Amino acid sequence: MRITAVTCVKNEGPFLLEWIAYHRAIGVTDFLFYSNDCDDGTDLLLDALAAKGIVQHLPNPAQGRNYQMEALRHAAKQPVVAQADWVWVADVDEFLNIHVGDHTIPALIDACGDPQAISLTFRFFANAGIETYQDRPVIEQFTQTHDPDIWCGEMAIEVKTLMRRDFPLKYFGAHRPFFRDKLPPRKHPRWTDGSGRAVPHKFLVAANPRRIRKFPAKGARDFATLNHYALRSLDSYLVKNDRGDVNRENRAFDDTYWRERNDSSVPETSILRMIPALKAELAQLMDDPAIAALHQDCVRLHREKRDALLDQPAYRDMQAQLRSVPSLPQAELELLAKLGVAP
Repeated sequence: MRITAVTCVKNEGPFLLEWIAYHRAIGVTDFLFYSNDCDDGTDLLLDALAAKGIVQHLPNPAQGRNYQMEALRHAAKQPVVAQADWVWVADVDEFLNIHVGDHTIPALIDACGDPQAISLTFRFFANAGIETYQDRPVIEQFTQTHDPDIWCGEMAIEVKTLMRRDFPLKYFGAHRPFFRDKLPPRKHPRWTDGSGRAVPHKFLVAANPRRIRKFPAKGARDFATLNHYALRSLDSYLVKNDRGDVNRENRAFDDTYWRERNDSSVPETSILRMIPALKAELAQLMDDPAIAALHQDCVRLHREKRDALLDQPAYRDMQAQLRSVPSLPQAELELLAKLGVAP
């Protein structure tokens, strides 16, 4: 089974090898990376990996401001995507945590009954007071998260989607594919959540903006969930803030974004079962001296960027602010109060 992962990156150099190694361990066979405006060695590392046949790396073709959507339109025409049995569109801070069988994507597909699409619900992993960037697996460091059924006061939580080759594709979205216009109901794709249940109809047909990329999370995680490490360490968050959003121009990462993703009320360590397989794949990648050296360059430049930012009063103020803000967003505090649940 050929499974292609497609992603867009900007200044993600220190985190690339872990993401590639993890996805190889869960069954991804091919990778298509788009990069833009990198100054931390991301593009150089991806070029070296591409030269070894480990990934394909292309410059982001975007002519406008919506980098991810323009790249996805381009990706749909690439042989590594068009000839894949399944396509997985995700970001480098997202890790598909599969709870069934041998914890691979084929096991998830089998558990869901081999549908044409599977949408997996996000679970956001908190910073939980970790300040210093360390060059070791992100999934090993960050193990605190939120109630699986509630995020930011909402019961509906965003998803990302695996798509089978015969999906009646109109175009890829960042969170889900969209099928062709005026497709009769009898030809709608078979589409499940992470428990193998049919996705809600309003999500299936993208009935309104609120249901284009999310649906209720309750009961949707039996077979898999999507671990999202959007914050990582405080050091890395400052660098992320300076970088901006790889997916669209002029999006800020501030204390609101931080608070929304920093609920550390629930420990969740099931993904740690993948650490041995991850480290084995990582060791294989790092066994190449050129790859290892380029990774270390990315690590060095990441730390140097942090140091340069903390020489600026605005970033020292941001660091102090993020240390002090409550770990729950206001909307969630209000919902918990209504439900009579102590935070």
